[in-house]
Amino acid sequence: DSRPGWPAGYRVAVNFVSNQAVAEALVAELKAAGGEAIAVKGDVGNEADVLAMFEAVDRTFGRLDAFVNNAGIVDAKTRVDEMSAARVERMMRVNVVGSFLCAREAVKRMSTRHGGKGGGIVNISSAAARLGSPGEYVDYAASKGAIDTLTIGLAREVATEGIRVNAVSPGITDTEIHASGGQPDRVARMQDMLPMKRAGTADEVASAVLYLLSDAASYITGAILSVSGGR
Repeated sequence: DSRPGWPAGYRVAVNFVSNQAVAEALVAELKAAGGEAIAVKGDVGNEADVLAMFEAVDRTFGRLDAFVNNAGIVDAKTRVDEMSAARVERMMRVNVVGSFLCAREAVKRMSTRHGGKGGGIVNISSAAARLGSPGEYVDYAASKGAIDTLTIGLAREVATEGIRVNAVSPGITDTEIHASGGQPDRVARMQDMLPMKRAGTADEVASAVLYLLSDAASYITGAILSVSGGR
């Protein structure tokens, strides 16, 4: 990648569930920069889709060295006493069960116990796990708390199998996830309350992910790296 400090060399599989155009645009950007990339459709909340996604990587690239557990959803701003069971179950299916299934498939391919050559997993958590997101989406915050626990437990489980497992915990970040939860103005509304008076960027989060996957972080596992501008 042309961005300063970003190591090149990864062949990338970009997962999408519905927005194929955005996934293909990212693939095109990666290819234009000299990389190899594919777009793979799949809902991480569906086990058959997860299996198909990893099989596509097997077929195309032949091995898996790094995995980023990035898929996640939010829902409309609401209180716990107004949440339906369906909403909470959907949140946990995508954000928690999906992350477990993807981590399982990554470990099966990377672990020396399974004949693999090791690798790195980075889970995307959220500052919401610490803050709780009261009055907005405690269910989302709870799902990210589960991601933190998955990170710590899985890291210790596979520490002797050549796999490092860490998490990045972003704060308010300027992405489309806020609009998907019905709050397109959330970044503008909250940035003055942040210590650095601005939201983070997707590139800043990605830089932290790449660091944790790199050899520079070779003795780091089970860590949760806050990329929240001090929040």
